[in-house]
Amino acid sequence: MKVLTIRLTAPLQSYGGTASFNYRTTGLHPSKSAVIGMIAAALGYRRYDCRIKKLNQLKYAVRVDQPGTVLRDFQTVEWKWTNKEGKKLSGTKLTYRDYLQDAVFIVAVGSDDSDLMSRISYALKHPRFSLFLGRRSNPVAGVLETDLSDSISPLETLREEPWQASLWYQHRNSSKEDTRVEIFYDSSLSDTNKYVKVVKDEVISFDSKSREYQSRMESSEFVN
Repeated sequence: MKVLTIRLTAPLQSYGGTASFNYRTTGLHPSKSAVIGMIAAALGYRRYDCRIKKLNQLKYAVRVDQPGTVLRDFQTVEWKWTNKEGKKLSGTKLTYRDYLQDAVFIVAVGSDDSDLMSRISYALKHPRFSLFLGRRSNPVAGVLETDLSDSISPLETLREEPWQASLWYQHRNSSKEDTRVEIFYDSSLSDTNKYVKVVKDEVISFDSKSREYQSRMESSEFVN
């Protein structure tokens, strides 16, 4: 299997958690759908492109090398509505957005289709569309650091991959004999899953008029 690792870091990142107009949270690690979306953008796929669904077949794992902290931002937006009498009214509303700041993640995606993996690797270095980490307000911090290699699976790759937290964060934790980091991965990558949960994170459509996702099984483990 060909496995591509991608280091995701930026001042701010945000990954679809609970969402409403008033309040949008963030997951604490990149969702598979967010990474699929970034890969699709790099390849030049439009939101409604049917080829996006095929990218769900990529095997996926992500390691939290530097958890970051949650930052909550609020915005004042103009709000327009029509009352029961049919009169048009306007006013302002506060909306809240959560972000992860100073986080570093190592994503690994894999496939037996070596041609596809080579195209993804090239596209992430030469993207057709701009790349973002969860939201348009979160561009990637420069050219992505990637590495394409042969491996058993993305999970095995992240079990062996050197720690890639920021130098200041590594220095802060240098007094510890071991630093534990957590890996989240497709449950199909392991036969000995201890922690399994259902996440609504498999892309059906990115179309802005009808975004839709279905569930997949995700597991996690810690490594030193």
